[in-house]
Amino acid sequence: MAFTGRLLAVAALSILLSLQGLLRDSGAAFAHPHLPLHRIVRAGENDAAAAAGGLMPQLPPSGALMPMPDLSPTASPEPFLPFLAPAPLAPFFNNSTPKLSGKCTLNFTAVDKLMTTTAVDCFTSFAPFLANVICCPQLQATLTILIGQSSKQTGSLALDPTVANYCLSDVQELLLSQGASDNLHSLCSVHLSNVTEGSCPVSTVDAFESVIDSSKLLEACRKIDPVNECCSQTCQSAINEAAQKISSKDGDLTTYTGSPKIDSCRNVVLRWLSSRLDPPSAKQMLRQISNCNVNGVCPLSFPDTSKVAKECGGTIKNSTTCCKAMLSYVAHLQKQSFITNLQALNCASFLGVKLQKMNVSTNVYSSCQITLKDFSLQGFCTESGCLLPSMPSDASFDRMSGISFTCDLNDNIAAPWPSSMQAPSSSCNKSVNIPERPAATSAQNGVNHKNLKLRLLVCLVSLLLVLLVQG
Repeated sequence: MAFTGRLLAVAALSILLSLQGLLRDSGAAFAHPHLPLHRIVRAGENDAAAAAGGLMPQLPPSGALMPMPDLSPTASPEPFLPFLAPAPLAPFFNNSTPKLSGKCTLNFTAVDKLMTTTAVDCFTSFAPFLANVICCPQLQATLTILIGQSSKQTGSLALDPTVANYCLSDVQELLLSQGASDNLHSLCSVHLSNVTEGSCPVSTVDAFESVIDSSKLLEACRKIDPVNECCSQTCQSAINEAAQKISSKDGDLTTYTGSPKIDSCRNVVLRWLSSRLDPPSAKQMLRQISNCNVNGVCPLSFPDTSKVAKECGGTIKNSTTCCKAMLSYVAHLQKQSFITNLQALNCASFLGVKLQKMNVSTNVYSSCQITLKDFSLQGFCTESGCLLPSMPSDASFDRMSGISFTCDLNDNIAAPWPSSMQAPSSSCNKSVNIPERPAATSAQNGVNHKNLKLRLLVCLVSLLLVLLVQG
């Protein structure tokens, strides 16, 4: 009993200290006229079930992308809420000394900053919810750059399978010591093929450069156009061409795009590129290519829609009952994962077509006020969900504000209802306009400090209770 009392006293003291920090820091923040026009989500603000994601999801078949209408915000953006109190998660970082094997040949020192970024992107509490869009793409980029940079000394663009096991274990240990999840290999589907030559017949720098026009490849990928690359595929085409070329070095001309052999050779190409660029530039290239793959699909799992079809199919007799069923269905989607605004468009179109095939002809998105952000993870400490920008930035960490990442303030947009049940054309044939930082409006003035304090208090109490129960 006395022990429980001490725990509650510590919890109460932590809440008061954090609340005091909020009052001090938020007052200073509101005094500045030029606030960042984005919403910050911090560790501990979301309580939802985990959702796994792959390292680099593959692009869907041609023509399988959902329609991308021209989108413009129809309402004022939500006010910026600066949660600047001292982060209650800061003391809980696992700053332990990693237990390395001593048998891995990778040069971790060359990418120490990259490793720190990856640890924050895959922070233990958020990793399952950011896996698909931030954590796993960043982890894949880190592994690729590690081998690429190490090839400057070893001359090899792949690890020996025996050494690979030690290296994957060391990477996990290094990230874990900086606060990352201890389940990344499973969460991001990390296999030996991510770091070995796999079935590719080329695995050394000399062999690679004897086959490939390296200057042409480097020129295509040295500086990717972040806006047009997903449609023009300038760099991606050069990578695929190089992968196809080295895959046939053993005389096998039967390989095809998407085959295990081509995928293995594509990894080798990416490692070579990462050896010719500095780590920050290589990371930017790899993440932008990953964004093209990530934004081309909807990562959510859709449960059975029969109840929605029953209440909303044909001529709707009771709109209240229909919307209740629709909102209940969407609530299941909101427990899965953070997604980008372009992924939300894909998800909205996928669900709309699914409902249309079940005789739901009415635009239930409009009648039930379903927005794009309704498809993303919802939190108990925010007024609404968070929809990530189409090019999500890395998460960030500091001792005062903890873990945070940027949400798109233009996510309060009505979900578009598909025009027909036919397969939509590629998004590259449409005009897409989803600005990531809207102009400031009057909505950013007059934030209620009482509501702000209450939200933080609820967050802190909830988080502390969880920590006490887990302890």
